[in-house]
Amino acid sequence: MDSPFFEGPESEPKAASFQGRLQLQDFMFKPASPDTAAASASQQPACPSPLRRSPRKLTPLGPVPSPDRTTKPGNGGGRPAAKTHTTAAAATGSLETPATTASSTSGEELTTKRRGSSGSSTNPKPKRKRQPAGYAPPSTYAHLQPIEDILAPDLLILFVGLNPGLQTARSGHVYAHPSNLFWKLLHSSGITPRLCAPTEDRDLPRLYGLGNTNIVSRPSRNGSELSKAEMDEGVEALEEKVRGCRPETVCIVGKSIWESIWRVRHGRGIKKEEFRYGWQDDSENMGVPLDEESSGGWAGARVFVATSTSGLAATLRPAEKERIWRELGEWCERRRAERGRAS
Repeated sequence: MDSPFFEGPESEPKAASFQGRLQLQDFMFKPASPDTAAASASQQPACPSPLRRSPRKLTPLGPVPSPDRTTKPGNGGGRPAAKTHTTAAAATGSLETPATTASSTSGEELTTKRRGSSGSSTNPKPKRKRQPAGYAPPSTYAHLQPIEDILAPDLLILFVGLNPGLQTARSGHVYAHPSNLFWKLLHSSGITPRLCAPTEDRDLPRLYGLGNTNIVSRPSRNGSELSKAEMDEGVEALEEKVRGCRPETVCIVGKSIWESIWRVRHGRGIKKEEFRYGWQDDSENMGVPLDEESSGGWAGARVFVATSTSGLAATLRPAEKERIWRELGEWCERRRAERGRAS
């Protein structure tokens, strides 16, 4: 059939084939025959050219010490610190590559920065320490009310504390802070047959013949906020209280209270060898009548110096405190039994 678009008769269609397309066999691995391998080997040069590698991967032959490292003296040497300056080029001999030069340069810059930072901090700022509490005037805690004394005639023991703490002043009950050991020591020593609560302080004279007062009446956070002068001023008032209620024993709750009483009586501080816990000599009785006519045969109250019951007082171990208070407790149990038999 003749086509209107072609001149001459139309050619017959050719058979389908893969010629002209991608031939996969041209890209497949073909193992070389022995003859082919020998021919290719004879064409290669005798000395092959070295492989081209990135200069970043070139490493020196041997260990490279850290540049400009400062050597500190050892524990037993005692010699001053010596600075050792090394470079990568010196450690590796004549071999010097861009990589080693770059590392040496960066090490020197790092050392310079370290020197600058250490030089600026030769005098480090000292840590801020907590300042110990010092004297606080009465106006500091003027908003807190003083604690009333717990006094009654013919007491078995009159306890003399330093001054009311903040928790005591707020609650209105003596030795009210949870960390204070006063109530626990009263029970463990035998002075009270059971553990009492601070809210029972006003019932102590009726229940067990116990009273309480302080050498300083104003409250404070701790004893360091009081001055020796105001403690010494409270000694005379304390003598009058003892003289008025005439207890059998005055228990000084804390070494500093007895030191103040001793300082007023003797005009000097008590020496270390003169101080002792426990019973004091009869010459140190408190509340001694001023004249024999009003004494009625009473020679004053015996003095027993006990440890402080404050939770901040850690000079003595708990076992030592228990031992000292137990000595007073044994006397208290014996006298209470004698009073019971006499009544």
